[in-house]
Amino acid sequence: MKRLVFGLVAFLLFGCAPQQTDASAPSVDSSMPKPASLPDLGPAPELTNNIWLNVDAPLRLADLRGKVVIVEMWTFGCINCQNVMPSLKGWHAKYKDQGLVIIGNHYPEFSYEEDLDNLKEAIARFDIQYPVAQDNDGATWRAYKNHYWPALFLIDKQGHIRYIHAGEGRYQQIEENIQALLEETY
Repeated sequence: MKRLVFGLVAFLLFGCAPQQTDASAPSVDSSMPKPASLPDLGPAPELTNNIWLNVDAPLRLADLRGKVVIVEMWTFGCINCQNVMPSLKGWHAKYKDQGLVIIGNHYPEFSYEEDLDNLKEAIARFDIQYPVAQDNDGATWRAYKNHYWPALFLIDKQGHIRYIHAGEGRYQQIEENIQALLEETY
């Protein structure tokens, strides 16, 4: 018991003492953008899809350097994917002019979702304005080692995956991560 009391007194006297500052240490400019505290999960696999909707030509991540990209793995018949759409559409509207690009990678779960006309109808019905790639062969799905609908891969301006989220929810956290990556310098 004496050791516990002695340890507590020592902690209060010395553990909470203000640290001396080193005058030679560089100062941090609080106005400078700070890197997001998200881990670097490695380079994002390139997009190789041939069929794209809502854009004039296929998108490639190499051409999107300097932008923050969300690759969303989805299929239009999935209710969980439908529940994520309002957030994605909101982020697209709010951040597209600040450098956010959302890409819906449509990998079908059922055969009727493979039909391009059905996909086009779903995009119109859900009023999706951001680019959508058809991934019927699952090449992009597999390249990202994905197993879930929906899944979001947040990619930084250098083309590295910095955040992955499977399923619904955590919308505020995802938006904060989008904001942090948009603030990073390229």
